[in-house]
Parts: sequence; structure tokens; C-alpha cells
Amino acid sequence: MFSLIGTVIVGLIVGVIARFVLPGKEALPDGALGLLVTVVVGIAGAFLGTFIGSALWGGADYAAGWIMSIIGAVILLVLLRLVLGRSNA
Repeated sequence: MFSLIGTVIVGLIVGVIARFVLPGKEALPDGALGLLVTVVVGIAGAFLGTFIGSALWGGADYAAGWIMSIIGAVILLVLLRLVLGRSNA
């Protein structure tokens, strides 16, 4: 239970860090909706990082650290750019 809560909290921060690591602008709306998408990508990246890390190194109790969460979020941002394209602004 606490590892799930920890993953969500880390994901909130990771979404913002991933946007700084991967420069550029996605075709996302500005303002609160764009921030919400960033947070969701960070949370999903933390879950993806947990999945990748548990498959490679850990077992059922593996929780993603900062690096694996950022890697997961960057992977999701790249996929988001492939699906939605880049903004010209």
C-alpha cells in the first residue's frame, strides 16, 4: 500500500523533471490542462519505471527510484510526441 502511494508521489515530481530532461514542446494545451497531463505522464512513468525495474532487477516488492521513474516518464513523453506530434509554437 505504501509503495503505491510512494510511487504516485514520486510520479508527481517526475513528470516535471522529465519535461526538463526532454526539451521541446508537445502538442498539448497550455495552462492547467497541460500541467495535468504532465503530472499524469509522471505518475504513469513511475509505474512504468517500477514495471521495468521489477522485470530487470527486483521481485514483487520492487519500487521505482528516481532514475527509473524519470526514464519511464521520458519514454512516455517520446511516445506522446510520436502520437500527438510536436507543437509549432
